[in-house]
Amino acid sequence: MTRKVAFYGKGGIGKSTTQQNTAAALAAVHGKKVFIHGCDPKADCTRLVLGGKPQETIMDTLREKGEEAITIDAVVNQGFGGIRCVESGGPEPGVGCAGRGVITSINLMEELGAYSEDLDFVHFDVLGDVVCGGFAMPIREGKAQEVYIVASGEMMATYAANNICKGLLKYADQSGVRLGGIICNSRKVDNELEMMLEFTAALGTQMIHFVPRDNIVQKAEFNKKTVIDYDPNVNQAHEYAELARKIIENEMFVKPKPLTMPELEKMVARYGLMD
Repeated sequence: MTRKVAFYGKGGIGKSTTQQNTAAALAAVHGKKVFIHGCDPKADCTRLVLGGKPQETIMDTLREKGEEAITIDAVVNQGFGGIRCVESGGPEPGVGCAGRGVITSINLMEELGAYSEDLDFVHFDVLGDVVCGGFAMPIREGKAQEVYIVASGEMMATYAANNICKGLLKYADQSGVRLGGIICNSRKVDNELEMMLEFTAALGTQMIHFVPRDNIVQKAEFNKKTVIDYDPNVNQAHEYAELARKIIENEMFVKPKPLTMPELEKMVARYGLMD
């Protein structure tokens, strides 16, 4: 059965980088068939998997050629490890709601049968906090069954993760979506590991993996590749392979217990004051 997974996280936290490197590990190391549906209007959720190749987005195709031009061959590309990729895209700058593009594009892909039964994983890579109905769509309407939140020990990253948990909890009963865990994409802030362990425990979930900070990620990105594609023998490639393994084997899916703002601020402040 295909597992449909949504990746959320604060803008700039490295969500799409983490998602693509995890997808590459699922495919190249663990032999899984993966489909990435980019739901960020920047259309950068598949760039590393496609080797920097520009992706014709669904929304651009709709605007320029009409709905009849939307076919799997027209908008789905295949990249590293046989990973299939599509990007929703967004509206023209200053016009319309980008979240509507997510709703439209997922529905079109379903109608076309793009999420085929041979797939092991479909990744929905979703923009930022769940503050807009369109971006909440993958969890609101049951398009994704499990969610992984990319965070770090920084205040705004934990705030965003907590916010996403509030949105997830809102839709958990009606859609059945569950939180699979928090991925800590380390920023090397003080006491980061300890704080993230306390934060995830308070949410009632797990820190499914602590991804160390390593400049090889930026070097691979500069070369328009995932780390495993760029150099499968470096330690960071093994870290993403381990994250992928943990996701494959994960059986801990919960309805999170978001913290109140005073609780979150108290926790972050306590760690921030530690030597």
